[in-house]
Amino acid sequence: MRWRIARRALTVGAAAIVAVVAAALWLDQRYPPVLDRYEDLSRLVVDRDGGVLRAYTTTDGMWRLPAGVTDVSPAYLDMLIAYEDRRYRWHPGVDPLALARAAAQAVRHGRIVSGGSTLTMQTARLLQPRPARTLGAKLVEMARALQLEWHFDKHEILSIYLTLAPFGGNLEGVRAASLAYFDKEPASLTLDEAALLVSLPQSPSLSRPDRAPDRARHQRDKVLTRLADSGVLDDRAAAEALAAPVPNLRRPLPFRAPHLADRLAAAHPGETHITTFIDGDLQTALEELAADHLSGLDARANIALMVADHATGAVRAHVGSADFFAEARAGQIDLTRAVRSPGSTLKPFVYALGFEDRLIHPDTLVRDAPRRFGAYAPSNFDPVYAGDVTVAEALIRSLNIPAVAVLDRIGPARLTARLAGAGAALRLYEPDAPPGLAIALGGAGTTLADLVTLYAGLARGGRAPALRFTPLDGPAGTERLVARPEAAWYVTGILAAIPPPSTLVDPAYIANGRRIAYKTGTSYGFRDAWAVGYDRDHTVGVWVGRPDGTPSPARYGRNTAAPILFRVFQLLPTPGGDVLGPAPANVIDTQEAALPDRLRHFDGAGPAVDASGAARLGDRPVAIAFPVDGARLDLPRLPDGFDTVPLEAEGGQRPLVWLVNDRPLPAGGPARTVEWRPDGRGFARITVIDAAGDAASVAVWVE
Repeated sequence: MRWRIARRALTVGAAAIVAVVAAALWLDQRYPPVLDRYEDLSRLVVDRDGGVLRAYTTTDGMWRLPAGVTDVSPAYLDMLIAYEDRRYRWHPGVDPLALARAAAQAVRHGRIVSGGSTLTMQTARLLQPRPARTLGAKLVEMARALQLEWHFDKHEILSIYLTLAPFGGNLEGVRAASLAYFDKEPASLTLDEAALLVSLPQSPSLSRPDRAPDRARHQRDKVLTRLADSGVLDDRAAAEALAAPVPNLRRPLPFRAPHLADRLAAAHPGETHITTFIDGDLQTALEELAADHLSGLDARANIALMVADHATGAVRAHVGSADFFAEARAGQIDLTRAVRSPGSTLKPFVYALGFEDRLIHPDTLVRDAPRRFGAYAPSNFDPVYAGDVTVAEALIRSLNIPAVAVLDRIGPARLTARLAGAGAALRLYEPDAPPGLAIALGGAGTTLADLVTLYAGLARGGRAPALRFTPLDGPAGTERLVARPEAAWYVTGILAAIPPPSTLVDPAYIANGRRIAYKTGTSYGFRDAWAVGYDRDHTVGVWVGRPDGTPSPARYGRNTAAPILFRVFQLLPTPGGDVLGPAPANVIDTQEAALPDRLRHFDGAGPAVDASGAARLGDRPVAIAFPVDGARLDLPRLPDGFDTVPLEAEGGQRPLVWLVNDRPLPAGGPARTVEWRPDGRGFARITVIDAAGDAASVAVWVE
């Protein structure tokens, strides 16, 4: 009897193999493998280490995350192959021994008991699902399995399986399942977790741990027991895995840096896998930090944070709002890009231009007293005045009158041109009117991202990097003038001397002993609280306020945003040196020499101010401050051509004449800044000539 069954099984098996091979050859000539489902993957935005920041469902509503052999733990792979297809590594897609066993069972019982299904056959079924479990469907599946083996190697076939295997609901692929059930990447699966994910594809709907945890445990334990009996697992490891609990809920997939992820996905519609420069652990920590601080604010207030590596411009963390789903807090608005009043955060750049022009020095005395500047009469944040103070003290105490007095000398137009040239153009409340002195105190609009750019420039010795979120933004290296090196060094020394906020009573809290150069700001009416700072390696920006612009009385930069800033620095690595590096050339060290007479006191007298607001600097050679020599200008295209570029000159005797490729520009005269609209891509030489005939030139590339 047994001999007859075996002979019939061999006959049936041999006939099936011949039929399958013939079908596979026929299929391969006419119908190549169909990979549509494997190619319709969830779009992923990932951190710098490949961890998922945010995923998007596929066109058919599935969480189908790509997963390869190297993305999962070796223990999971070993268990999967040992349980599902122990001869996977050597069979040609169809296992002859398993097929013979299945044929014998079919002959004995008169029906198909087991299909001898291999992982390759399961992969073929996942690529082209067939609802009926008939003999014909099984033969097609075998033929497709042979075809897959001819076109792909074993690792590639496993990768398809690991991406398409069902795990219940709209979860497909081991990566989606691992994130949903264990909140971890599959490379970190433990034995009990791996066993559960090995078992789930057998009955994904009936064994979902979030709906049927007892059945899920039974299926998992079945895998562990069989592998222990076969010697794949030792008894102790199996016992520990059997004792582990089974998850009873399904977690949402990662949802970190959602504003940035949405923006990048929209900006790169053809990219299915977008790698960012985000540090995943830091991002998670900052989102938790923002949420913690949110609980102490107004019910409609929100928080935005940004951290950048100023050596490269790479953004390491981006919190667009502290609660994405809070409608009352306008949580879905990316508040790192919202235009707000910067308060006093622009004062360092006012003083930087004063340092550049040698109008002032940190030890220069400046008078803080009520004063009118034409029709403009600013006052201090506190209704008291300090009298004669040094410039350094004026900036440390954020006194308003000295800052406005310095801006009155250098000119608001020059400040706005410098900031625009650095990539942080201010939004004036009256765009058609010239900028006024109020911009020193926040009388213009800017964004958190722009402030991070500007302060990163101070940290880099005066050259601002372009913020980069992904390698798709291009290589690092683009930099634009914020301040000359000596001015940036002076400002950094002053900002590093600002004491930490009073809420941080422990001096050791200053970020593990590091010095932080930082500045706070509060907009008019307590609408915006800011803190922006940097150490040797990172620049951090914090904004707190109500997105709708409603005032938040008694909440200002120092008591609201600065404590958050210092806590962010606590989460960053210890920097590679002190924030104040070696002194550059042209620095006047008052410990070694006395200040020149003209720098001992700043009283507002000196070079006159022309209609544009720019001081005469005829005692210095003419030079082009922007763009810098060798710059690559990546300009947006407008309907009428390229966007304009501000050309900024310093020094020299006016009037000035500007030339581009030896052709004069129509604008010129007393203004030190003119607008140039390139007429095409490519090389351009920009020249400025002053009234004395002195000239300066730079070469740039427009792209």
